[in-house]
Amino acid sequence: MKPISPLALFTLCAVLAAPALAIEEQPGLTGCAAKQQNISTQIEQARLHGNTEQQAGLERALSEVQANCTDAGLRKEREQKVLDARHEVAQRKKDLDKAMKKGDAEKINKRKDKLAEANKELQAAVEELEK
Repeated sequence: MKPISPLALFTLCAVLAAPALAIEEQPGLTGCAAKQQNISTQIEQARLHGNTEQQAGLERALSEVQANCTDAGLRKEREQKVLDARHEVAQRKKDLDKAMKKGDAEKINKRKDKLAEANKELQAAVEELEK
């Protein structure tokens, strides 16, 4: 069996990576424009895979975003998600403190897991707010 030349391997990797790079959001787009671009990319992917039901749903979502999305409204919605996530983290910390006072190892581990999950959700909400 003949080994693949480095040039052929590089070309193959570049061809296979091109669709993945095309999915990335356009740099500099924020708010509703970024949301529209994301949905448009998903529509194109659904079209390429022949998923007509998903494509139709995404096209409806795109028309809703185009008709109703405002950057101020989107920012307010994202800020509310961050506030809700912060409240959830605070509640999970209280639950963990209670479990630690009781000393039940099983409950402590469950509460730690829930706190970690709430922290991940908070981080995701903060990242979404920064878009």
